[in-house]
Amino acid sequence: MKKKIFLKFILTLSLIIITLYVYLEYFKRNKSLLLKPVNQTTKINEEAIYNSNIIKDINYTSRDLKGNEYKLVAKEGEIDIDNSDIIFLTDVTAYIKLVKNSELIIITSNYGKYNTVNYDTIFSKNVKIDYVDNIMTGDYLDFSMMKNLLIISRNVVYKNLGNIMKADVIELDTTTKDTKIFMYNSNEQVNVTNIK
Repeated sequence: MKKKIFLKFILTLSLIIITLYVYLEYFKRNKSLLLKPVNQTTKINEEAIYNSNIIKDINYTSRDLKGNEYKLVAKEGEIDIDNSDIIFLTDVTAYIKLVKNSELIIITSNYGKYNTVNYDTIFSKNVKIDYVDNIMTGDYLDFSMMKNLLIISRNVVYKNLGNIMKADVIELDTTTKDTKIFMYNSNEQVNVTNIK
C-alpha cells in the first residue's frame, strides 16, 4: 500500500514538473512577443500605407482634339492623399508636339504637379524650356493643355541665337505663338541684351 501511494506521489510530482517546465519554456520563447510595444507595429503599418502612394517611372501621354500630343515622363510620383487626380512628380520631362507646325517643346524641371483629369501641369525648380533655337529658364511654369497656355515666371531668362532677355513672366500661347513678356513691378523694364 505504501508502494502505491509513493508511486502515485512520484507520478503526480513528475507530471507537475513536466507541466511547469513546458509552461516556462513556452512563456520564455513568447515573452519577447508579449513585450513588444503596440506603437511600433502601428508605425510600420503607417509607413507601408504611406509608401503605397509612390509610383516609379511615370509615363503619361495625351492628345487634344486638334491632335497636339503631350507626353509627361517622371522618375517618381506620389499620389495626393486628399485628391487622387493630383500626382506630385520628381525629375520631370515633358514633350509637347504641336501638329500645326510639327515643332517639339521640351520642358524639364526638378518637380512637378500633374492633374490626370485636365492634364494641367505645374513645373518647379530649375525649369527649362527648349523650343527650336530658343531656351527659357525660370523657377516656376504653369502649363495648361486645354487653354494652350504656357506661363513661366520667377527669374525668367530667355535665350535665342542673338539675344538674352530677363523678365519676371513670359506667357506663350502654344497654338498662336502670341507671347506676352512683362515685369511684376510696372516701374521695372524687361532687360534685353544683344549677344552678337
